[in-house]
Amino acid sequence: MRRGAATRLEGLRGRPRRGPAGAPVGRAGSDPNIGRHIHRGPSRWPSKWFQPVRTAAIGPYSQAIDAGGTVYLSGQIGLDPGTGQLVDGGFDAQVHRALRNLRAVAEAAGASLDDCVKLTLFLTDLANFPRVNEIMQEYFARPFPARSTVGVSSLPRDAQFEVEAVLVKG
Repeated sequence: MRRGAATRLEGLRGRPRRGPAGAPVGRAGSDPNIGRHIHRGPSRWPSKWFQPVRTAAIGPYSQAIDAGGTVYLSGQIGLDPGTGQLVDGGFDAQVHRALRNLRAVAEAAGASLDDCVKLTLFLTDLANFPRVNEIMQEYFARPFPARSTVGVSSLPRDAQFEVEAVLVKG
């Protein structure tokens, strides 16, 4: 991005827009179940974190951070947002649920899976790799995001699949 260009978080002169309390303000999702907080990070870009209540994180981290229009999404596993438990139904069900959770977090950050530029997949059994490729085509269109796939020995809550993403709002 060229210096001085206006973004969703910047005013016309390249300065962060300010709300009544003096904090930077920007576009956030319209879902009332989404917590919003804006803070100044170490860079010159204001950052926002998003934590959808229904898919609460299982550790001390944010589910997404918006840093100047680049949104970093934390890993999602196949947790049912209603129960907080891993979904039943095996590998396919976990992949579908994790990707739906990823979509929910992206939407909470004011983006969509269409804005995804990079995915990282974690599989406990790389024999499931062909099945992941089939399922992913239901959620992503050409040109597909860049992607890395990592075989791991275990994942939180004994999940078989985890996905994290980087989005660039367009």
